[in-house]
Amino acid sequence: MLKAVVLDMDGLMVDSEPFWRQAEMEVFATVGLHLTLQQCIDTTGIRIDEIAKMYYRKKPWDGPSPEEVAEKIIQRVIELVGEKGEALPGVLDLVKTIKSKGLPLALASSSPLRLIHAVLDKFGIKNQFQIIHSAEFDKYGKPHPAVYVRTVEALGFPADTCVTFEDTMAGTIAAKAAGMKVIAVPQAESEHDERFILADKRLKTLKNFDWQILEEIYS
Repeated sequence: MLKAVVLDMDGLMVDSEPFWRQAEMEVFATVGLHLTLQQCIDTTGIRIDEIAKMYYRKKPWDGPSPEEVAEKIIQRVIELVGEKGEALPGVLDLVKTIKSKGLPLALASSSPLRLIHAVLDKFGIKNQFQIIHSAEFDKYGKPHPAVYVRTVEALGFPADTCVTFEDTMAGTIAAKAAGMKVIAVPQAESEHDERFILADKRLKTLKNFDWQILEEIYS
C-alpha cells in the first residue's frame, strides 16, 4: 500500500539543469577547465561537490579548492533560479493532488538545502512538504541511495510503500537501491536511455500523470 510520496527537485520540479550547466561551464572556466555541454549532461544528478572533486583529481588547478569552486557554482545557480526559475508543467498540480489524498509528501534532492529552500519559496509550496532532505548531509550523493534511505527513515514507512518521482538515471538508481518504487520522468536528452527500464513507470511529462498509475503500481 502506498504510504508516502517523495519528489526529486532539479529537472523534475524546476528546469534548473540548464542553470547548473551554465554555472558549471562559467565557474570551471575560471580555473582553466572548459567543459562541454555534454560533459555537464553526463554528470546530471550527481552532487556538485563530488563533480568538482572528480575534475580536480583528473586535472588539478591552482587557486580555489574544489569545495570553493562548488560553492561558487551553487551561488550562481541560486542567482539563476531567482532570475529565471519556473515550475515545470504538471508539478504544482501533482503537489496539490498528493496533498488532497492525505499522503505525506517529502523532497529528496542532491542540491544544497539553501537552493532547495530558494526553489520552494519561489513556488510558494515549502509548507506542503513534511520532510525536506538534501544529500549534502550524506556522505555520498546519488546514485548512492543514502538520500532516499534517510528520507524514508524520516517518513517512518517501509521503503516499498514510498514512491519517488525522478528525472535522472542517477536518481532512479538511488531510489531503486533504497527499495522504493520509482516513476521516471526523463529529460529530453536522456529519454531514450534504456536503463530507465529500472523504473516502475515512465512518463514523458508530469502532465501525463494520473492517479491510476499509482493504483496500478500498488495493486
